[in-house]
Formats: sequence, C-alpha cells, structure tokens
Amino acid sequence: MSTKISIITVNYNDSSGLQKTINSVLNQSLRNFEFIIIDGNSNDGSKELLQQNSDQSIRWISEPDRGIYHAMNKGIQMATGQYLLFLNSGDVLFNNEVIKAVDHEIDGSYGIYYGDIIFDEPKQQKKIVFPDTLSFTFFFKQSLSHQASFIKKTLFDEIFLYNEDFKIVSDWEFFIYAICKQNVSYKHMNLLTTIYDGNGISSNSNNLKMMYQERKISMLRHFPAFIDDYTRISELEHKRVKQFFYIKEHPLAWKILKLCIKTILLFIPKKPDN
Repeated sequence: MSTKISIITVNYNDSSGLQKTINSVLNQSLRNFEFIIIDGNSNDGSKELLQQNSDQSIRWISEPDRGIYHAMNKGIQMATGQYLLFLNSGDVLFNNEVIKAVDHEIDGSYGIYYGDIIFDEPKQQKKIVFPDTLSFTFFFKQSLSHQASFIKKTLFDEIFLYNEDFKIVSDWEFFIYAICKQNVSYKHMNLLTTIYDGNGISSNSNNLKMMYQERKISMLRHFPAFIDDYTRISELEHKRVKQFFYIKEHPLAWKILKLCIKTILLFIPKKPDN
C-alpha cells in the first residue's frame, strides 16, 4: 500500500527558485503526495506565482513568519501525510520518477528514510552519498540533508518541532537527537532524490561560525557530556589542521615541518609535569 507523502516547500522572495521547485514536484510521474508551500509574505512575485498555480492541488499560505524553521513548523502542522519531505525553494527532485522510487522503499517500518543528493553550486555539481550507518561521529562533522529525508510526521509530536531560535542547525539538531538519543530507526535509500540548491543560508561559508555556535548550544542542551569532544572535532575541521594532516602524507614536507616545530619549541617554556 502506498504511503502518503507531504512535500513542504518554504519560500521567501525567491520566485525563480520557487518556480523550479514547483515544476519539479508537479512533473512527478506518481502524484500520491500533497504539496504544501509556506511563503513568508514575499514581495517579489512569489504570491502571484502561487495564485497562478492554485489549480494544481497546491496548498499554500503567504504570511509573515519568524524565519525558515517557523515556516517549516507551519508546514508540519498543515501536513496530512505520513512522511514529510522538506524541499525548499530552489531545490528540485532529481528526476520525474523520484516519488515513485521512494514509494517502493517506504513501507512504514522506519522513522526516517533518506536518499542521496547532488549538491548544486554555481561552479560545480557534487554527488553526496550518505552512509548506511549513522553515528554520533557522523553528526559531529556532518548532517543528513532534509531535502533528501522522508521523516515520519508523528516523530515531530513525539520528539519536538524544529527549534525556532536557531537560524541554521535546527534540522541537524532534530536528526542527531532523534537518531542518537531516541534511537529512531532509519534506512538509507540507495538512490538520488534531490538536487540541492547550494545558495542557501546553511551552504554559505560566511555562516560557518554561526553554525558551530548554534551546534554548541544544542550540544550543551542535549549532550553536555560530549561538549569537549565536539569542540575538539570542530577544531580538527579547521583549515590549518587539515593542511597539517595533508603535509603529513608527504614525507619530505613532513620532515621539514617537524624540524620547524622542534626549532620553535626551543623558544617555548616547557609545560610543567603534574
């Protein structure tokens, strides 16, 4: 028996991205889903676009909101599907057969089903394949893509809605809490589901500092015993540390670096033994 899916799209002043997403969803070969669009009272023609598509079985609202996660929570509350997919404005399904393929995979046995994505940046496209087994270490460094994840709606009642105080990491917080603390079952679907628009707020490198700050707040709230580990792993992701490990892979460069470090240590007082 088919499982009803709710596709939720959040938009604010991105009428061109919204048009792409609408076309992608409405061109699906299997239409066993509801399509919900939450617009944040856009003034760029997005509302007019929605009005033009009002005969396409799209449920939509356009009103001010308090940010992307407030809008996503509105979509959750409107949804009537058993599983929810958050396909934001500008994101598109990989092809016209995605929902049909996903429908064969989802049988209700798991809380979260997730596929793979194409990360679409201005200069390149990159395929991202997520692991079959998810761990705390995975979430320390990465996250699932909510654009490729089909989440059982009842989990939002049993766990929590998205944290509206955050601007970037609320979906990450939901995933790490659900999977690593609540042991929610999950399944990796070996198929490309989404072309993810790389122009979003979480993809902007200028927002990395905010992302780490928000993740740290979340870790303190839900996993306080692991905050030191999170801080260390965050430091290991720093560009200079990555360069250090890259140099280590090259013997001659590594010898030169070690010599430089030994020389520098000659001028630094030794740390006293405890």
